[in-house]
Amino acid sequence: MLELDDNALLKEYVEHGSDEAFAALVARHVNKVYSIALRHTRNPHQAEEITQAVFVILARKSRQLGKKVILAGWLCRTARLSAVTFVRGELRRTRREQEAHMQNLLNESQAEVWPQIAPLLDAAMGGLSEADHDAVALRFFDRKSMKEIGAALGASEDAAKMRVNRALEKLRTFFTRRGIVCSTAALAAAISENSVQAAPAALAKTATAVAIAKGATASISTLTLVKGALKIMAWTQIKTPIVVSAVVLILVGTTIGVRKTRADEKTDDSWRSASLKWQQLRQAEPQVKILPTKFQPPVHQMWTLDTIRWGGVNVSVTEILRAAYRCGPSRVSFPAGEPQEKYDFISTLPLLTEEALQLELKKVLRLTGRWENVVTNILVLEVRTPDAPGLKPAVNAPHDFGNLTQGHIHCFGDTLSWKPRMPPRGLTKHLERIFEMPIVDETGLPGSYNLDLRWNVETDPKANQEAVKQALIKQLGLELVPARKSVEMLVVEKLQ
Repeated sequence: MLELDDNALLKEYVEHGSDEAFAALVARHVNKVYSIALRHTRNPHQAEEITQAVFVILARKSRQLGKKVILAGWLCRTARLSAVTFVRGELRRTRREQEAHMQNLLNESQAEVWPQIAPLLDAAMGGLSEADHDAVALRFFDRKSMKEIGAALGASEDAAKMRVNRALEKLRTFFTRRGIVCSTAALAAAISENSVQAAPAALAKTATAVAIAKGATASISTLTLVKGALKIMAWTQIKTPIVVSAVVLILVGTTIGVRKTRADEKTDDSWRSASLKWQQLRQAEPQVKILPTKFQPPVHQMWTLDTIRWGGVNVSVTEILRAAYRCGPSRVSFPAGEPQEKYDFISTLPLLTEEALQLELKKVLRLTGRWENVVTNILVLEVRTPDAPGLKPAVNAPHDFGNLTQGHIHCFGDTLSWKPRMPPRGLTKHLERIFEMPIVDETGLPGSYNLDLRWNVETDPKANQEAVKQALIKQLGLELVPARKSVEMLVVEKLQ
């Protein structure tokens, strides 16, 4: 039984209900699935729950899998999707903090590459084509030879080697765009040596029992996770949950759903109200829309739900770009001038919502953005008084808000600055809104801090900015120094 390949074991389970065959599959792949879940959650108990959910899904969908399915790749994709479903429900804030911290490291050695790429590896894998994804999974997760990979993919050994190398280059490009610089050799070594960790000894037995029972003995939270993952898999309308190409194809419409929506069919517009709140984003159906506003000033609302789902009424193009590209308004450059029209928009997909909004910007407004370094006027954040009492090392879970109209910035458990293309957080995010220009952190202060900055709000913008500068100096020992430097900006152009 142990010498049978994956497809033979799967066939034995499907046709004869062999618990032994299913147990063999679980034992063979449990470490891989557990490791993917652990990379997402960084919590062994939560990773175990996700692992059980993945094998429940396998048991339920086993009859729908084709004869040529590469189970290693299928399980990796299902594990990633299940982990994303879990994390976005429970651990979004923690993961953002980990990603922001890890991307500050740029040393190429293997020991330092892995901590940087680990939080983003499965998202990077999700952006590959199915064949590239399967090749990487077989090579670095299952340690297969190029000959074995070629046989599994129905290709030659040389073709398999070329596919793996191309996939590695795509992964390297993905990480480079997020500030993680490494060679393909270092990347391959880091993934090969660190990507699969041993699952707890009893997990294979537990997952097998729960899966064979189709989840009947699973906890309520596990069943909820299974239901959510299966729902997203249904949205993709394919048998394997690789969401990138499927979702992007669907995104170009005005509504996302299990069934195809006609262009003239009415969809849920309950979100489009003068009193739009973030709770309505949670309740709205998955969709992406940009519409000419039907409101007049002073109506203006802009909300996000964990920086994943966005919505706004009577907002500027810059504000939509902020949601689509994770970009502060001061980081947007319009060489041909900013459009002055106002819009109502919503983007509430469970996955790839930013990519969807970027496509909608191209389709509706004919606008596209690209990140590039631009020399411009900025403010540099520097240390003026070391060890100021208002700047304390973090002891809290990340929590961030800014009530700028009442003179209050509250950032607990956050780094001082944020990077473009990362979820906007931290002190510099709020300062960029106040000063309407890029703020570059040159304090040299690593790690996270607790700060609670307060000032007396002035009606005149210049006077208010001066009040903020003085509050920074007195409370946090930090100052803003004018400079002209090259910074990363989102350059927005009109498509021809």
